[in-house]
Amino acid sequence: MPVINFLTTTIFDHGAIGQLGRTLTGFAVSRPMIITDPGIKAVGLLDTVLENLGMEPAAVFADTVANPTEDQAIAVADQYNAANADGLVALGGGSAMDLTKAVGLLAAHGGPLEKYAAITGGAKHIGKLPPLIAVPTTAGTGSEVSVGMITTMNNGRKETFASPHLIPATAICDPDLTLGLPPLLTAATGMDAVTHCIEAVLTPAVNPPAEGIGYDGLNRAIKTGALKRAVADGTDKDARWNMMMASYEGALAFTKGLGSVHALSHAAGRLKEKKLHHGTLNAIFLPHLLRFNEGAAPEKYERLRFAMGLSANADLGDAIAKLNDDLGIPSTLSAIGVESSDGPGIVEYALNDLAHRGNARPAEQADYERIFEQAM
Repeated sequence: MPVINFLTTTIFDHGAIGQLGRTLTGFAVSRPMIITDPGIKAVGLLDTVLENLGMEPAAVFADTVANPTEDQAIAVADQYNAANADGLVALGGGSAMDLTKAVGLLAAHGGPLEKYAAITGGAKHIGKLPPLIAVPTTAGTGSEVSVGMITTMNNGRKETFASPHLIPATAICDPDLTLGLPPLLTAATGMDAVTHCIEAVLTPAVNPPAEGIGYDGLNRAIKTGALKRAVADGTDKDARWNMMMASYEGALAFTKGLGSVHALSHAAGRLKEKKLHHGTLNAIFLPHLLRFNEGAAPEKYERLRFAMGLSANADLGDAIAKLNDDLGIPSTLSAIGVESSDGPGIVEYALNDLAHRGNARPAEQADYERIFEQAM
């Protein structure tokens, strides 16, 4: 029987960051900890948040690593508790938001982090977190309204955690914060949003509202040309607005679930030394999984073509491959540093990833091995 749950308060528009101080006060937060990354600090967005905070922060952590780790979550949670903070502000893309969720989880409930993992039913151990205000600076992850977080664990797994308690108390989505995002990062994060919408539609779980939102997100990103326009001209405020909405909608849609693109991307993203971007991985794997899933959900494929503005007989895999090329995203894993020797580990971890269970067509080890070879 379907269980349908939507989601949290979102303040969405140009200039929305001006509501940050009032939002924190509304949750009785007086000593927030801000968590962000070095790039966000370097371009001045941390200063923008501090100017709109309306209070002195208890602490600022600006060293979030890409694909955040269990060790870092433990260390920052200790800083949160030592500073007597009473709330959290996540500023950045998916890494900063995922780290902030992990910090809130550990600060509220203690470790070990592994006991909360979704694949072992750990959601039952997750209760209320400190108030968390999420401020995205990219249009892709959707973590600002997501029930989930991803952490690279000390055991080598890239683990998914999922609970309604991990949804930020409020999301402040200000497209102006994305105006300075470089073209390639705009493209990669945008393809993350596109992948969320597509995989959420295709996963077999029943959630018509989420599915409808996924189609609308694709329409905004692809049919209206917002993604290409944002990459071509980062100052295009209409394109930035629509891409942030597509990202937001992608996360609302994947309440329904995700599939094998994400299973493979999570498995590759756990290779810490390679520092692979999640959105780029999704973009590379997506055409191959669309071809693999062909025939598993023909009515959904028809609707996806319509939402993307494609002809009725268009090959979705080819369409995404062309879009990647138009955006300047590499077409192969080898182009971003993945080696053939990484394949067995990626396949092994993909088969044990939570998203593997949600694919439109059941995939086995041989399928993943073939898809990996095609993507190389």
